[in-house]
Amino acid sequence: MADFLTPPERSRLMSRIRSQDTKPELVVRRLVHAMGYRYRLHARDLPGTPDVVLPRLGKVIQVRGCFWHMHDCGRCRLPATRREYWRAKLERNRKRDAATDRALRRAGWGVMVVWECQTRASGRERLIGRLLRFLEC
Repeated sequence: MADFLTPPERSRLMSRIRSQDTKPELVVRRLVHAMGYRYRLHARDLPGTPDVVLPRLGKVIQVRGCFWHMHDCGRCRLPATRREYWRAKLERNRKRDAATDRALRRAGWGVMVVWECQTRASGRERLIGRLLRFLEC
C-alpha cells in the first residue's frame, strides 16, 4: 500500500508525535496526583528517563504506547509498508525497555509499566487498583 501523504506532509505528521506529556501519561499523572502522591517528571538522572518518579517511595511509573513499545493487546500492528524496518525498530524499543527496567530495578527502584490501552476509560478502574497496590507496597 502506497503512502497517501507527500514526504513533507508525512514529516510534519510524524514530528507531532510526542514523547512526553502524551494523553496516557497525563491520565496516569492525574490519577497519581488525585491519590495524594507528589512526583517528579522525566528524571534524567535515572536510566531511561522514567515518566513519573516517586522519590520518597523509591518507585517509578513507565507509561508506554502500545504501538511504539509492541504491546500484545492488539493495537500494535506493523505498518503495511517497510515491514522489516518497523519490525527491527520496534524490537529495538522493546529491548531498550527491558534493559532500562532491569537497570532501574538493580538501582533499587520499583518499576510499574502502564500501557496506553490501560489508560482508556474502559480500563481505568483496573488501572486505579493497580496504581494503589503498587504505590502502597
